Amino acid sequence: MDMTVLLVDDNETNLLLLAHMVRRIDGCRLVAMTESQSALHWCRFNTPDLILTDYMMPDMDGMALLRELRAMPQLADVPIVMVTASDMQGVRQDALALGATDFLTEPLEPAETRARINNLLRLREAQQRLRESAAQDLIMRLSRMAESRDQATGRHLERMAQYSCIIAAQLGLDEHVQELLLLAAPMHDIGKVAIPDHVLLKPGRLSVEEFDTMQSHAVRGAEFLRGSSSPLLEMAYHIAMTHHEKFDGSGYPNGLAGEAIPLVGRIVAVADVFDALTSARPYKPAWPLEDALAYLQEQRGRHFDPQVVDAFFAAREEIMAVYLQLRDGPQGLAQ
Repeated sequence: MDMTVLLVDDNETNLLLLAHMVRRIDGCRLVAMTESQSALHWCRFNTPDLILTDYMMPDMDGMALLRELRAMPQLADVPIVMVTASDMQGVRQDALALGATDFLTEPLEPAETRARINNLLRLREAQQRLRESAAQDLIMRLSRMAESRDQATGRHLERMAQYSCIIAAQLGLDEHVQELLLLAAPMHDIGKVAIPDHVLLKPGRLSVEEFDTMQSHAVRGAEFLRGSSSPLLEMAYHIAMTHHEKFDGSGYPNGLAGEAIPLVGRIVAVADVFDALTSARPYKPAWPLEDALAYLQEQRGRHFDPQVVDAFFAAREEIMAVYLQLRDGPQGLAQ
């Protein structure tokens, strides 16, 4: 896992020396800055995995920077290391009280410096993996909860997640993104837990008011997932919010068009619609396979991103393998 290290020191020589030490640690991406205010601005839009800051800096010293950094919610558990002189015991105590994680003492000893940084990064990585594992468990539990309210959906979540992952691979997305998508795609309709049964399970045509209620599941699901620091839940948020948007801008809830729709939303839109068309529901029979495939082509550039449709058809053999392996029974129930 690549880890981002932010260095802050107004002395460019010291910054270069510390940067040289950090670059020798495998899997590190380095961001170096000479001004505290610039570092604060960068952190408002980015989350590093480790921050190293000097104490003695003009305008805003390391202590003031530490105070501002710890006030940012997304940095609450990010390790912050302060570089100090050996005779600054009082500074160290104050820094610990403000949330410093560790200290490096000048002059820096390269081997010890690398070891301390590496240990903090590995601890950060372990914490992130634990958080991802918990998020993954939450996603699957909530997905099953949403699915259990409508037994007629059969193995829809399994199929559409597999379709989404296959499309992502065909588009050349890296394996980590594919893995996240496989886990996040099942959350696309989590907002349906907030839809009343008389609307969600109605076998006939919905009224205008009922249709509006049903459409609200996209926003409700996104609101439920919003604000997590987990990359998995962040992806699930974008999927829940945008999988009903259409490439030509005629979708909902926000009428986004083209690449304004996140790629994961465009991918899930194709996977979800294909599986819905080819599955039986209380209000409709399953479409013949060739009719469903023709619909995807017909809606290329209208409902669906042309590149995503092309990726779907380029991987048709893999798609069909999932389609056949995870087919529902004659009543739309999982076999």
